[in-house]
Amino acid sequence: MSERALAVIVVNYGSAALLSTNLVATAAALPEARIVVVDNRSTAEERRRVEELCALHGWDLVAMDANAGFGGGVNAGATHAFEVAGASDLLLLNPDARIDASSTAALLDATSDGMTLASPRVEDAEGRTWFAGMDVYLLDGSMGGPRRRREQPSARRLPWISGACMLIPRAVWELSGGFDEEYFLYWEDVDISVRAAERGARLLVVEDAIAVHDEGGTHRGQRQRPEAKSELYYYYNIRNRLLFAARHLDAADAEAWNRTAWPNARQVLLRGGRRQFLRPLAPLRAAWRGVRDGRRLMAGARSRRGAEV
Repeated sequence: MSERALAVIVVNYGSAALLSTNLVATAAALPEARIVVVDNRSTAEERRRVEELCALHGWDLVAMDANAGFGGGVNAGATHAFEVAGASDLLLLNPDARIDASSTAALLDATSDGMTLASPRVEDAEGRTWFAGMDVYLLDGSMGGPRRRREQPSARRLPWISGACMLIPRAVWELSGGFDEEYFLYWEDVDISVRAAERGARLLVVEDAIAVHDEGGTHRGQRQRPEAKSELYYYYNIRNRLLFAARHLDAADAEAWNRTAWPNARQVLLRGGRRQFLRPLAPLRAAWRGVRDGRRLMAGARSRRGAEV
């Protein structure tokens, strides 16, 4: 394979402080990479801070007119990386994540065939494993990692690669068609992984590569307890599980996911801890809206399939 040109794409939304630590460290470790910051508009002050960071460090800025979500931001960054920067490979990285040179080299080596979508093993700030491969199970839409895979080897499942740190060669990007922007936030990495695999790409977690991810740095509200999640986190995780079912599952599996929508919503809410239910309006409102809107998307998909028959 000819010499590769790497572009690091980071989608920012109100996270300039994280860029000034994590992305500065990554860029210093990867001096040959083109750094592309996609700023989903939040406030004028945030835009000014991002502009100053990009000017100071020589990063490319893709300034969005509105908040296009994670998938929309990545798509805009990819267009810039391929058409302006001449990139051959994309390294997607969250604002609250960083990676060093040796781990990036391991990812590039692992994807040298041009048809592999890869992730490093991702650790949190304390060195605990946060991602080492994940599957979505077709029976009920639950998630499981390597341990569950060993315990249930015959279960029907779809593996996926985390968008917190993901290496995508251009051929895989074009094969997959990029991110589905209807997800807006969460589950879009599951979706692109499944689409890429269905079209012939290989999914790989590179154990020799490590990224550090300070989970939650981008979605904890200032007034929330450290363990709590935002309404957006709850809403899109609950809604997008059903959107994924509408996109990828047959009627029987989709209906099984629909029947377990409320138990799943409860599990998503519990990720934020039980103390938040002392003031439950916000999380319960997010869950109700997520189930309602997800079911509407499923119903729309059923109607379209029926019209095509």
